[in-house]
Amino acid sequence: MRAVIQRVSEASVSIENKKKVEIGNGLLILLGIENADTQEDVDWLAAKIARLRIFPDDKGVMNLSLQDVGGDAIVVSQFTLHASTKKGNRPSYIHAAGPEVAVPLYEKFVKTLEEQLGKPVGTGEFGAMMDVALVNSGPVTIIIDTRNRI
Repeated sequence: MRAVIQRVSEASVSIENKKKVEIGNGLLILLGIENADTQEDVDWLAAKIARLRIFPDDKGVMNLSLQDVGGDAIVVSQFTLHASTKKGNRPSYIHAAGPEVAVPLYEKFVKTLEEQLGKPVGTGEFGAMMDVALVNSGPVTIIIDTRNRI
């Protein structure tokens, strides 16, 4: 499971020119799921993101988590995070999970993150063409891959 986490002052997801979700201060999480991912990956990544200390404290030091600041989150499924560009110029997505694996894990991830944060988490729509808008605060962008956790 691979996540690109962006600290935002605002973010939104629109589908067919209709805003599905928008947040202020918080995180926009782009989530890529691969065939080998499990519930263990879901649990570890959701807890890691909820506790990731990337928000400034009163001294301006990144020392607070999304939980600490009471921020919001949006999770957008993005299979292209597992693109392989080793050969040629057209990316291969052979490691990205198909919908039969990805959808249940995506839904479990969102639910687990909601439990971690104690509040609803916004989402895109799996498989839809989405317009994702954000103002990256900092800028702060963190990439986490559950394969590299040990």
